[in-house]
Amino acid sequence: MTTLSYTAHALATGDGRSGSVRSDDGLIELDLGIPEGLGGSGGHVSNPEQLFAAGYSACFLSALTSVARVQRVKLRDARVEARVTIAGGSAGFDLSVELVVTAPGVPPEIGEALLEAAHRKCPYSKAVTGNIPVKLTLSPGS
Repeated sequence: MTTLSYTAHALATGDGRSGSVRSDDGLIELDLGIPEGLGGSGGHVSNPEQLFAAGYSACFLSALTSVARVQRVKLRDARVEARVTIAGGSAGFDLSVELVVTAPGVPPEIGEALLEAAHRKCPYSKAVTGNIPVKLTLSPGS
């Protein structure tokens, strides 16, 4: 039996949130900055929350597609929007996530079951379960 494995590499340099980040293949190369909502100047820069949201939304969509295929539910133009919030808490900053899933044409009761199954399968969900709040929302879409 072959065990699949992949390790992503990224390097952050500079002053953390005001530095830059680069993947080893150069496909990701971004300047980072503190969002205006956290007192920064914003601008044309990214931040760790955006990068986490991008990874989580893509991974969750993959898990959703996989569980739909197994359950023989046809997904068409499904989308996942990850909303990652960082806010001050009792012990510093904390994260929370809302995953808003749009699955046109899928009945709500089936869509909700798919979201729960995808949440159990998605590696990002497994990594954060019990550590940060994750809200799953099924959007009727347009």
